[in-house]
Amino acid sequence: MSHEGEFDPKMLEALVCPLTHSRLEYDAANAELISRPANLAFPIRNGIPVMLVDEARELD
Repeated sequence: MSHEGEFDPKMLEALVCPLTHSRLEYDAANAELISRPANLAFPIRNGIPVMLVDEARELD
């Protein structure tokens, strides 16, 4: 059971990158979902993944 505002990693089973439709990796340290094929990191805010390309940051 996750606490309010905490991301539930089980959500990864249902989420894919909006750009490449590939699987995502959960980066708990940075509160992000990583899409390696798109080279993007999508933020998780208040436990909710923000799956908008405009909100994602490019990976180094």
